[in-house]
Amino acid sequence: MRDVAVWAPRASTVEVVWPAGRAAMRQAGGGWWSLPVEEAVHGWRYGFSLDGGPVRPDPRSASQPEGVEGLSELVDHGRFGWTDSAWRGLHLPGSVIYELHVGTFSPEGTFDGVTAKLGHLVDLGVDAVEVMPVAAFPGARGWGYDGVCLFAPHSAYGGPDGFKRMVDACHSAGIGVILDVVYNHLGPSGNHLSEFGPYFSAAHRTNWGDGVNLDGPGSDEVRRFLVDNALSWLADYHLDGLRLDAVHALADRSAVHFLEQLSSEVRSLSAHLRRPLALVAESDLNDPRFVRPPREGGFGLDSAWADEWHHAWHALFSGERDGYYADFGGFDHLAKALRQAWVYDGVWSEHRQRTHGRPPEGLTGDRFVVCTQNHDQVGNRARGERSGALMSTSRLKVAAALLLTSPFVPMIFQGEEWAASTPWQYFTDFDDPELGRAVSEGRRREFSSFGWSPEEVPDPQEAATFLCSRLDWSERLEEPHASVLSWYRRLVALRREIPDLADGDLRRTSVSADPAAGTITVHRGSVVVAALIGPSPTDLEVGGGDLLTASEPGVRLRGSTLDLVPDSLAIIRRRPMHRPASQPGQKP
Repeated sequence: MRDVAVWAPRASTVEVVWPAGRAAMRQAGGGWWSLPVEEAVHGWRYGFSLDGGPVRPDPRSASQPEGVEGLSELVDHGRFGWTDSAWRGLHLPGSVIYELHVGTFSPEGTFDGVTAKLGHLVDLGVDAVEVMPVAAFPGARGWGYDGVCLFAPHSAYGGPDGFKRMVDACHSAGIGVILDVVYNHLGPSGNHLSEFGPYFSAAHRTNWGDGVNLDGPGSDEVRRFLVDNALSWLADYHLDGLRLDAVHALADRSAVHFLEQLSSEVRSLSAHLRRPLALVAESDLNDPRFVRPPREGGFGLDSAWADEWHHAWHALFSGERDGYYADFGGFDHLAKALRQAWVYDGVWSEHRQRTHGRPPEGLTGDRFVVCTQNHDQVGNRARGERSGALMSTSRLKVAAALLLTSPFVPMIFQGEEWAASTPWQYFTDFDDPELGRAVSEGRRREFSSFGWSPEEVPDPQEAATFLCSRLDWSERLEEPHASVLSWYRRLVALRREIPDLADGDLRRTSVSADPAAGTITVHRGSVVVAALIGPSPTDLEVGGGDLLTASEPGVRLRGSTLDLVPDSLAIIRRRPMHRPASQPGQKP
């Protein structure tokens, strides 16, 4: 027997319902209702009825085996047989992250399918996987950002035990796990939180409707709900960190911002568990406050996605200038991104028609996660084309080297490491036909302004859109994919071998660009990274050293002169200066 409880301050009566029974719950104060139930053991199915209404899942349900509208399943997290006691956690600075989507990463599309491919990630040399959202969402397939049961791993992926097996296997392989969580909104289908309490507030509007109630009446319990969710993922599933989706949409006028509360409680849990726990924020505000400590007026998060690093290289290498790419495309933009991740740091943005951002003064490189591709930048294109469909393999290799020799935390998107030919498109599986139709039509309207005809935009609701987004693992052995994969492995290995490449001190990074020649040179301590982006070969003075690797066979180092071929890059390690030996009787 155990007490079953739910927060439902708006209800006059609450009943707990299970297949063999139904019982009225008692008020427990503060809007909570509870009842001891004899049958409430691991695997028990149940739901709640408010004021005699339909049976709804538990807002804190740990498992939804029948989908987001079905009964909840009670989970005893202590029953799982973990084998990762030797795991000491993930140290984010110096790490390489690999972003993956469970449903499209493997042929199985499950947590166990990810486990089966861990050998590839070990060979690649990554330190952590960042798993796109797995909180239960409507249907079998989706990106995960429409989750509605935030505590329950998606049943189609393998549910709670499947996720735990995956994390356990990752730790055994020496790989940390970061989970993408969404606290700024819930999905449109299967979201019944408003029936239980004031989880949302019209005082704050977002792209998804009413904002999450973080500062209005009843917000203490809403904040507790979200913080407890984060702590559950980290403690019950042994995760090493969380990536927080679109934190700029978390409107909060409280004296202690929700993110500060979250980071404080995660630090306490980290101390208790005796292993590091990371919080990574996605934000387009370019505001250092997110990653500064509370004593400096910040929220205390560990790192932030810096999408402008992506925009700077992509616009220059691809020539695209639509949308937000209008603010990028110059060698100066890329040079600034290579120096400090953020390009717009309090300067005028033509795309936004206003000044944007703030300088990242005093921040270290590990405060920024950067990438050449991610789920947003690929999947939010009309056809979901990867960079390999937009530019040459030579340019992909240059971009990869700039990424993996940067002072920031680099992230690789699934399949990028072999220039996967499969697209990664936007896909959904809403059971509600009206909602499904609205999503499909909205997607077509969204891209019509870019000149795309409706027939060219894949239908998110079609299973084929999902299936074509799955990785084709067989092509890794074919050219040019095999050569690209070998290049990525070499770059990750160099990052591990050379301390200067893992150093996040931005004061030890300098960048120079020559737009006329098409060259850009990055100095990282003892390492020089020199690239040519253009059609004409050129010579570049680099000061000598040892040529560690080059992206193209025609690159040569002659003394202090580097010969670069079109769209190529070289990594050079300068030799240490040797002082002459002291003579007898001389002071050293």
